[in-house]
Amino acid sequence: MASRGRRDRRGETSPLRLVAVAAVLIGLVLVSLRLLPGSPFESTAAAQWGRGESPAARGDALTDRSARTSPSPSPSPEPEPLPFEAKELDLDIDGWYGWSVLDRRSGEIIGSEEMAETSTTASLIKSWIVADYLRRTADAGQTPSDAKLGDLTRIIRDSDNTRTEQLYTQIGRTNSIERLLSTCELTDSKVASDRGWSRTELSPRDTARLGNCIADGTAAGPKWTKWLLNEMRQVRGAGDFGIRKAFPAAEAKKIAIKNGWVDRTREQEMHVNCLAIGDTWTMGVMLQYPINKGYEYGMDNCQKITEALLTTAP
Repeated sequence: MASRGRRDRRGETSPLRLVAVAAVLIGLVLVSLRLLPGSPFESTAAAQWGRGESPAARGDALTDRSARTSPSPSPSPEPEPLPFEAKELDLDIDGWYGWSVLDRRSGEIIGSEEMAETSTTASLIKSWIVADYLRRTADAGQTPSDAKLGDLTRIIRDSDNTRTEQLYTQIGRTNSIERLLSTCELTDSKVASDRGWSRTELSPRDTARLGNCIADGTAAGPKWTKWLLNEMRQVRGAGDFGIRKAFPAAEAKKIAIKNGWVDRTREQEMHVNCLAIGDTWTMGVMLQYPINKGYEYGMDNCQKITEALLTTAP
């Protein structure tokens, strides 16, 4: 009897086991409901996982992005034209004259048919003599004294001949002019065989090149170019004539100049020359005419030639 009672207890179902079975069944039901479309228990995890774009949509987006063109860069503004017009002049001027303008941005040169012909420079060459001294002094690691700078000021602003002759000798006389031809890459000009700095021969084209050589720092070197241009803007007295007089006063004061004038008694000619340096251009004008017409005839006609070439009336 005792052994039968133990078999009966083993055959009975335990309450704990019934609870476990019920839990498993409930879990299976809930899983089934989550997978059933339309069920309130339907899972949204799959939709949330990739929310934003499907692979196909992402592919379309990539295609769209690659198809889009980058915005075109804004075109560079056209440079301001020079204030001069290339044209033949028909002016009532006695004797010979030539002119040339150099575009400092492009290096392009325009000028008259006579722009490669030469004439003696007179005081115009002082701009190079001072520049050559300043560059060589700086290259030697030296600085001009205040007294020396005062002499250079007198040479440029007042065209002092005595100080020019002293400086010309100090820098080697014709050796300096040889340096001018090579340093500034002049093609038409000539050394005066030591008959003096005033007899140096330049062409209108080479005069414009000399102006550019000064303006870009080649002639006087980086240390002294600004100083020299400032002195050339302050030319005064008898030497203040010609090219910049053709411009409005506000613009004229920004233009650096160095002019030259001399009576050549042997040739019975007056030689008058004008060099000017603007922001974007340089210009050379040279005249030869009968000596009896005097200095002012050439000075006025240097301005007259410039006015005739300007694109706007002065």
